[in-house]
Amino acid sequence: MRRKPLSAVLLATAMLTVAGCGGGGSSSGEAATAPSDPAKVSGTITVLTNRTDLVQDGTMKKYAAQFKKTYPKVSVKFQGITDYEGEVKIRMNTENYGDVLLIPSVIAKGDYPKFFAPLGDTKEMAKTYRFTGKTDVGGKTYGIANFGTVNGLVYNKAVWKKAGITDWPTTPAEFLTNLRQIKAKTGATPYYTNFKDGWPLSSPWTNSIGSVSGSPDAYAQLADSKAPWAKGSDLNVLDTLLYDIVHDKLSEKDPTTTNWETSKTDLAKGKIGSMLLGSWAVNQMRDAAGKAGENPDDIGFMPFPVQKGGAFRATMLSDYQLAVNTHSDNKPAARAWIDWFTEKSGFSAKEGGVSALTSLSFPDVLKPYQDNDVKLIERSEDKTLQVDAIDNAAEIGLAKQDYRQKLIDIARGAQKGSLQGYFDELNKRWADAAATAGN
Repeated sequence: MRRKPLSAVLLATAMLTVAGCGGGGSSSGEAATAPSDPAKVSGTITVLTNRTDLVQDGTMKKYAAQFKKTYPKVSVKFQGITDYEGEVKIRMNTENYGDVLLIPSVIAKGDYPKFFAPLGDTKEMAKTYRFTGKTDVGGKTYGIANFGTVNGLVYNKAVWKKAGITDWPTTPAEFLTNLRQIKAKTGATPYYTNFKDGWPLSSPWTNSIGSVSGSPDAYAQLADSKAPWAKGSDLNVLDTLLYDIVHDKLSEKDPTTTNWETSKTDLAKGKIGSMLLGSWAVNQMRDAAGKAGENPDDIGFMPFPVQKGGAFRATMLSDYQLAVNTHSDNKPAARAWIDWFTEKSGFSAKEGGVSALTSLSFPDVLKPYQDNDVKLIERSEDKTLQVDAIDNAAEIGLAKQDYRQKLIDIARGAQKGSLQGYFDELNKRWADAAATAGN
């Protein structure tokens, strides 16, 4: 299981007993500084995670056992949550939301100091970690990237080859033509939206802002835009392609019945041609292929189908960020876990993600990008606060699935409307909100 963000978690709230929160060990607002002596760090911490699969198969317990060799007085408990975004958002109405957690994407950046302990000065943190701008508020960093992700299309190479496609598409129109070839020649579902799970319509598509324009500032520029869905803009190109895929019946027949876990196996078996996701998904799909008796090497990764100056661009940005609950009684132990997990566990490499550590190189899953000179664009987070404020005031939800679910419903005729009419509505809501919230 994965994100059900950039997203995933379920256990009855009443049954979730959180160790280490709500007592008197540490005060709210106190920094979670890196401990200097492992022998002096003690306590029991609860780590919330969307990776229910790794909790269930014992992988997280193995990480905890390795961690305990360095921090023998710290015990780590995990809570794997299926509807992570929904469940954790509710729990954050209390002080009991674990000691370590992944920052839910629905939490506005400006609210981080209310919920999370500062981890250090951003300028200093940036010397060691990538993506520090993602959680920088007032010069303090409030989260360290679980790993970084590079956006693109995970696809079944055998399916595309069977359809007679040998080169990566360079335009949205060419991509649609390729999907039609796949539908006609293979019988596979050319593209899978994962509509029901929702998160694959939010983070992968919104995270691709910048892939079209080739600008690291594309997302930040939304703060000053009066019409983010204007013709030729990143959001216009991205959302038009999604609309066209569904409108032209190149996606699953009934999007209300999709299933993320099943989709991984279906793509591995060649029943699905492609999905827009992050580089983290490649190894999950390859693992699914191996379990299904298929060839893991059939799982490929290609950039979003747009070129500038004859080159592809792909956005690189932080996945979920690991943070310490500001109410935790065990901040030293919680910070120790984050540092160890980032620096020593090898988790990011295993997951095919870009390590948060600036000292480490890119994962093997990005070799196709390197071999084909795909330009990686690290997204600027300079104006995320302003963008979030406008987005929230406009009630659009760039980090949520709702507006793209409506886009798909319009495309398939389940709701009245047109693509341009919907873009006009979104632009108006954005402009009205920007007039006040963006100041």
